[in-house]
Amino acid sequence: MLSRVVCPGMGLRLAVSATSRAPRPTDADGDYHFVTRGEFEATIAAGGFLEYAEFCGELYGTPRSEIERAADEGSDLVLEIEVQGARQIRRVCPRAVLVMLLPPTREECLRRLRGRGSETEERIQRRMAAYDREILAVGEFDYVVWNVEVDAAVCDLKSIIRAERLRTHRQLAAGQAAPRGEG
Repeated sequence: MLSRVVCPGMGLRLAVSATSRAPRPTDADGDYHFVTRGEFEATIAAGGFLEYAEFCGELYGTPRSEIERAADEGSDLVLEIEVQGARQIRRVCPRAVLVMLLPPTREECLRRLRGRGSETEERIQRRMAAYDREILAVGEFDYVVWNVEVDAAVCDLKSIIRAERLRTHRQLAAGQAAPRGEG
């Protein structure tokens, strides 16, 4: 998973999303908080999500507790979310940095989905319809990274993180001052 490659040593924490979907055989412990649809809806009603969305018939969301965990660790929080969630984040946190990570082509997206071997054809077609809608939102994002090859995509993401951390307003907000020479 790309996020595991990016996070070590960079002061980043990947938010663990909640989902109402059933675990796939390839899901590892900690990839998601798997909950029932009823539990998810109760958390929505209680205001427990920073963002949430329905995607291909299942609910996904970022628990607010993920923000607290990242703050306690002094980490920047990385969210792996859909366009609906990104729009919600932009509304509540206008300075959030939005990066759209895309496969190089629609055909490659389809190949990767089929290659998982865990999706029904109906689900694959629903995901491709979502891809077709969501790619139209690319202009709403600050950056786009084309995931042609994983190592190159990781390099691009690291470059974005580095550049964003060097922005003047972020350094001033963190109380960082430029080094001063003697004398």
